[in-house]
Amino acid sequence: MDLQLSEEHQMIRDAARDFAQNEIAKVAAHYDESGEFPYETVKKMGNLGFMGIEVPEEYGGAGLDALAYVLALEEINKVDAAHGTIMSVNNSLYCYGILRFGTEEQKQRYVTPVASGQKTGAYSLTEPMSGSDAATMKSHAVREGDYYVINGTKSWVTSGPAAHLILVFIMTDPERGHRGITAFLVENDKPGFHLGRKEDKLGIRASATSEIHFEDYRCPVEARLGEEGEGFKIAMTVLDAGRIGIAAQSLGIAEAAYEASLQYAREREAFGGPIGRFQGIQWKIADMKCRIEASRLLMYQAALAKEASKKSGARFTTEASIAKLYASETAMFCAHQAVQIHAGMGYSKELPVERYFRDAKITEIYEGTSEIQRMVIARNELGLR
Repeated sequence: MDLQLSEEHQMIRDAARDFAQNEIAKVAAHYDESGEFPYETVKKMGNLGFMGIEVPEEYGGAGLDALAYVLALEEINKVDAAHGTIMSVNNSLYCYGILRFGTEEQKQRYVTPVASGQKTGAYSLTEPMSGSDAATMKSHAVREGDYYVINGTKSWVTSGPAAHLILVFIMTDPERGHRGITAFLVENDKPGFHLGRKEDKLGIRASATSEIHFEDYRCPVEARLGEEGEGFKIAMTVLDAGRIGIAAQSLGIAEAAYEASLQYAREREAFGGPIGRFQGIQWKIADMKCRIEASRLLMYQAALAKEASKKSGARFTTEASIAKLYASETAMFCAHQAVQIHAGMGYSKELPVERYFRDAKITEIYEGTSEIQRMVIARNELGLR
């Protein structure tokens, strides 16, 4: 296995790094404080192709591979996880599902404007009383001729307040449980679509998250993604891709925390010299570095499995769950150690370390908690369904 990046991969990584350092770094603290959606920088990300990296050029994307995607996403998250979340949802949770399961007409209509950065996409599975157990969702759709009439409430919709187009999962046959879920592509400017309350979150605050409400929303049949009852399969397949994105996000956060700790350990002096001389600090640095490098290899493995699946059609669930689980717990570990190394300054908003700590926590929760990842991995290894 060749672990050397190609020239093309190095170029996309460097382009993302330059953009993050030059454009996002100077506004990250402001948007974290205000909780505003960073429309201007997101538009620039779209112009550079970051909002549709794996999307073929004919649908408005950059036409690159899964490895290029995680390399770019890692660099964006290294500077600000909120921007990284917006980018990840657009690429992994929205575009990927339509490319995988959509018709040619759907790809042209729903992917092209989002991948090119003209519009923003979102993904909606969770409800107020339905999280990991999707079969308990209460939102429902009833077919009436050429339309489905949708009613209900969805929650924790990342990019919800800013999204023009949303891949949403609704119950069409409650008696069939998760086999009664169907996927739809909805537009935010149609009658019956309403934004609910915006969440005031601990971290990734510039990544707007809200409830959405449907009140007799009429969705045309041609906007159904896949067949009736295929929604759960589509949702889980999309989450495989999304979890690789969260692994990249987690790695970026972990690296930011690590590099800040290295610099501080070299510069901060106590008892006659830099604190990096002390074994207690050195062991933290060593543990952070080991976990980061292991996370990177797991992320690469998952990205390569995803790329191979484009030809084989095989699922890459286990690789994605392992990468997401390990990298997210690495992000939380490294952020915690960074705060400890910085001591009082790590608890202050004067430095971004406290933001890394707040941002890291969500990586262990969304797109499947750490507990769910362990369950997925174990069931696959045991051959259980």
